[in-house]
Amino acid sequence: MSVRVSIIMGIYNCAETLPEAIDSILLQTFSDWKLIMCDDGSVDDTYAVARSFVERYPEKMILIRNKKNKGLNYTLNRCLECADTEYIARMDGDDISLPERLEKEVEFLNNNNKYAIVSSKMILFDENGNWGISRSKEFPEKVDLIYGTPFCHAPCMVRKEAYDSVHGYSVNKKLLRVEDYHLWYKMYKYGYTGYNLQEPLYKMRDDKDAYCRRKFKFRVNEMRVKLLIYRDFNLPKKYFIYVCKPIIVGLLPSFLYKFMHRKNLNLLESEKYDT
Repeated sequence: MSVRVSIIMGIYNCAETLPEAIDSILLQTFSDWKLIMCDDGSVDDTYAVARSFVERYPEKMILIRNKKNKGLNYTLNRCLECADTEYIARMDGDDISLPERLEKEVEFLNNNNKYAIVSSKMILFDENGNWGISRSKEFPEKVDLIYGTPFCHAPCMVRKEAYDSVHGYSVNKKLLRVEDYHLWYKMYKYGYTGYNLQEPLYKMRDDKDAYCRRKFKFRVNEMRVKLLIYRDFNLPKKYFIYVCKPIIVGLLPSFLYKFMHRKNLNLLESEKYDT
């Protein structure tokens, strides 16, 4: 059977976590996949760790390398150049895909031709264990993009046709850390839509205060994408406040922003999702 899913993974200085990430792919209930990794100029043993897996599974894995650090958008585009499958999934080198992730996403796209994107909720975890679950609207519409990225990027699966139509990720320093947000904007602009499975199929390594430390320049990048959405989707004037929101949030005291961020997550009240 020909490979049906390419998993694209940009890897950078993640030698300690990469084995667990790759193992989670090897443990998938869906086996018709190939993993495409691109090392983005790591200065630790990331490339060597990735190469050891490729040597063990040469028929399942591909490894390429940037000569120097180029950023995630450039790196994922290099992975896309090697992807020739019907569906393309994402994965990060410090996260974990739950065993049925690929199977359930493939099943959804197989049965719902009108959607080009499918993602899922994520379990957030750190060195102390699971601490939250991301929220996501089940049927994101164009107007929903003004509020923020409508899909979790790392657990997504996308039809190759949609990636090809928008020429992959836009490589621009002004889009660093918002490359996924800009990707969804482009796809919705071209008429593609997506769906969020309402169960967590992915675990994202994320400490609770990471968002508070986000650099201000990346908030400016987010504002740029929101401005494109506001303008190109002809949204009413009342939505312009959301264009300014990243800057406003960046000026808030950290304790207030931390409170707002945690309100947007479902905090775990039990060990229901421990794996």
